[in-house]
Amino acid sequence: MLQLCRITDALLIANARSACSDELIRREGVTLCINVSRQQPFPSARVGTLRVPVYDDPAENLYRYFDRCADAIQGEAGRGGSTVVYCKNGRSRSAAVCAAYLMKHRALPLTDAFQMVKTARSVVDPNPGFWEQLEKYEQELERRRAEGNGRLTPPPR
Repeated sequence: MLQLCRITDALLIANARSACSDELIRREGVTLCINVSRQQPFPSARVGTLRVPVYDDPAENLYRYFDRCADAIQGEAGRGGSTVVYCKNGRSRSAAVCAAYLMKHRALPLTDAFQMVKTARSVVDPNPGFWEQLEKYEQELERRRAEGNGRLTPPPR
C-alpha cells in the first residue's frame, strides 16, 4: 500500500515507491522531497528536491546532513509547505533525518523524537551507526543551546 506517513503538519516520511507517487505528493500538499539515498528517484511532480547521497550503512556519515535537512524542513514549513523525507524502505536513513529535525526544531530529546517518528511509521528502525550519530547530534544540540547559539525557531502552525 502506498502511503505518506504524517509526523507533523509539515513533515511526512515514506519509502521511495510511495514518495514517487505524484498523486500522493499532490494529495498531501508536499512541496519538498528529501531523498536520503544515492540511487532512488525523485517524483516527477514539480516540487523542491534535496538529495542526501548516503547508503543504509552504519559507517556512512549521515550526521553531516542533519543540520541542512532539519533547516530545509523548517524553512519549508515556514513558507507554508510540507516535506516528505524518504529512502528506499522508509526505515533507517529517512527516520534518522526526521528525528534530527524534531530534535533541532522541536527541542525534543532523541527518545521522544524517535517515538514520534515511530508512531507515524511503525517500521522505522535506524541502523546502529545512524543511532549513534543521532546520540552525538543530541549532545551537540544541547551544547549549542547551553552556549546560546542553538536558539529554536517557533514550531510551524
